[in-house]
Amino acid sequence: MKVKTRFAPSPTGRMHVGNLRTALYAYLIARHADGTFMLRIEDTDQERFYEGALDIIYRTLEKAGLDFDEGPDKDGGVGPYVQSERCRAGIYMDYAKKLVETGHAYYCFCTKERLESLRRTVGGKEISVYDKHCLHLTKEEVEEKLAAGMPYVIRLNAPVEGTTTFHDEIYGDITVENAELDDMILIKSDGFPTYNFANVVDDHLMGITHVVRGNEYLASSPKYNLLYEAFGWEVPVYVHCPLITDENHTKLSKRSGHSSFEDLLDLGLLPEAIVNYVALLGWSPEDNEEIKSLPELIRDFDYRKISKSPAVFDMGKLRWMNGEYIRRMDDASYYKLALPVVAETVPGARNPELLADLAKTRIETFAEIPEIIDFFAAVPEYDTEMYVHKKMKTTKELSLTVLGEVLPVLTDADDFSNDALFALLGDFAKANGYKNGQVMWPVRTALSGKEKTPGGATQLLEILGKEESLKRIEAAIRKLEEAAA
Repeated sequence: MKVKTRFAPSPTGRMHVGNLRTALYAYLIARHADGTFMLRIEDTDQERFYEGALDIIYRTLEKAGLDFDEGPDKDGGVGPYVQSERCRAGIYMDYAKKLVETGHAYYCFCTKERLESLRRTVGGKEISVYDKHCLHLTKEEVEEKLAAGMPYVIRLNAPVEGTTTFHDEIYGDITVENAELDDMILIKSDGFPTYNFANVVDDHLMGITHVVRGNEYLASSPKYNLLYEAFGWEVPVYVHCPLITDENHTKLSKRSGHSSFEDLLDLGLLPEAIVNYVALLGWSPEDNEEIKSLPELIRDFDYRKISKSPAVFDMGKLRWMNGEYIRRMDDASYYKLALPVVAETVPGARNPELLADLAKTRIETFAEIPEIIDFFAAVPEYDTEMYVHKKMKTTKELSLTVLGEVLPVLTDADDFSNDALFALLGDFAKANGYKNGQVMWPVRTALSGKEKTPGGATQLLEILGKEESLKRIEAAIRKLEEAAA
């Protein structure tokens, strides 16, 4: 049996991390087995349709590297691949009527008011269990109501006795009492199929062998099995993925601010790092190596090793992983993403590649570059107390003296390279009885106005250049003099 999986998103907005994981796991299962990965668009819920969501789906899959073999724009012979188009072709209604003919489904003409009267509160929750009222209509009564144009739905005729068992690769065998199953709606009053019914019909007709979805669908699986049995179809392999929670162990929601793939991209995270991290939300490789490329994930992924336990979305770990990806990037790939940020942060920078290099080992996302190098554009406002450093044994008074003495030394310097400057300031410190830190700290503070910089004093001098460096040191002297006055 050739493995065939599908990703079947609803076009309702940005792609949630949970949906991305479903797509990724379905993709990995197919690719690991040299099978087929298919995209199907489930747009039967027209009220939730989001303009532009189809583009988001395509864009997300492309950026994530999840290429599909079949889909709306890649006909594999089992289309259409958009459910609304399949609905207009009458596919779902035809199959629903077949179930009616065999007694596994029936027309329901109950009004909204009658259905509301069936609602009950059980355990603090309001539920509604249909009482099979319309199942008892005679064939003649049904035909009469249909001829009169009465609104209707088609419901599954679920058994009321016995049990239904289904097998999931992660959670094992799960058995439910049939008495607990409701007669779910298969065809809605607008003629569109429900999500549950369309899924079963499409998965069978499209040859899906492995169904990957979130464990919130575990409760619906017995009803899926009843449909497969009613049609006499083979049940696919079920792979239900564990819940994804935030750091507080509550379900990851849109309010978290990083619940979608595009949210994460907006934070400056790399698609490759996101995909790598999402793969680990419920699955662990046997070699315990967490940094894996997509080809390596394909090679190593085993869906039978997916955990039952909820997976915690740890933003800190994702940022760490993203930093690892950045540090492993080749220069061309890194500069392509970093240099536009450098150019925006420090317009007209003399050495943009060097500024990018200084940031590379210090960032976890590209969005952090500005806070590291922004002082190269202009020294931020800072308190002269920064010149006081216990470890370096500096004071404001000493810093003022050192800067005043080092200014003419730097003015006379012919070689403004890092190595030459380091030797020059080292000799200056030794000749004047200063420790190196008592010279380097005031100079670095004067140049950057920051406690932490991506490089030492002489590196900053070289990058800024002689003219700009002298100008900043002169400004720092004036500021210290004003503070002392």
